[in-house]
Amino acid sequence: MTAERSAPIGFSPWSADEPGRPAAAAASDRPRFETPAIEPHTAHVWSFDLRADAERLARLGDLLSADERARAGRYRFDRHRRRFIVGQGTLRLLLGGYTTLEPAEVRFALGEKGKPSLVQRPDVHFNLSHSSERGVIAVAREGPVGVDVELLRDLADADDIARRFFSRREAAAYLATPPEQRSRAFFNCWTRKEAFVKALGEGLFVSLDRFDVSLEPGRPARLEAIEGDAAAAREWTLSELAPAEGYIGALATRWRPASVRAWALDPPPRAPEP
Repeated sequence: MTAERSAPIGFSPWSADEPGRPAAAAASDRPRFETPAIEPHTAHVWSFDLRADAERLARLGDLLSADERARAGRYRFDRHRRRFIVGQGTLRLLLGGYTTLEPAEVRFALGEKGKPSLVQRPDVHFNLSHSSERGVIAVAREGPVGVDVELLRDLADADDIARRFFSRREAAAYLATPPEQRSRAFFNCWTRKEAFVKALGEGLFVSLDRFDVSLEPGRPARLEAIEGDAAAAREWTLSELAPAEGYIGALATRWRPASVRAWALDPPPRAPEP
């Protein structure tokens, strides 16, 4: 059994010397991404900046489906539209690399409870999350993955949210945390719960207070119990992520990764915009 990690997983800068350097396809000038192979029992996680200049935004926007472009057009604020386009475009680039599909030809299907899957390659599991100007994508072949990222910040109503949505054990542990560590404890709990729910594929059908996660800063990320059942929780693995300065994240799998490889596609943002 793999030992639990007490430190968060950091993201190495993506090196141009590694296989998988992003490039424009020579013949069509369409962007593509040649990703590294996923070893057995391994998850890959990518962190990227959601900010983009007009040229990059246009190139990524060209990869989107008609439905995705229509959805982007419904956003009221430009920054939300930009974040959606960059997130979906980057997801398409990465999945194209993992499957050899053209990014624009990647097709998604939504499960009964809203979890997306890859139509042409259902054996490639993925998940996308974003917060402020940071996006995170997890990819694996072993089984479903869930990932979540949050900008670390103080929330005026964090105590009330914890009382309403955390389990009783989690709320008690959070409220017992020293005030200067509460923001991290809160987002430890939130990202781990969100990652688990996303890996489970149940969406809003799962009550957040029906399962317990560790949240105390410095403790390994762990699913403690599902409806009081510790044995059921041991089927799952949670990993704490450090995708960029000022951000916190979590990865959830129903299998135990021998390795989690994590890369940052670009420098971390200097001034996140909430």
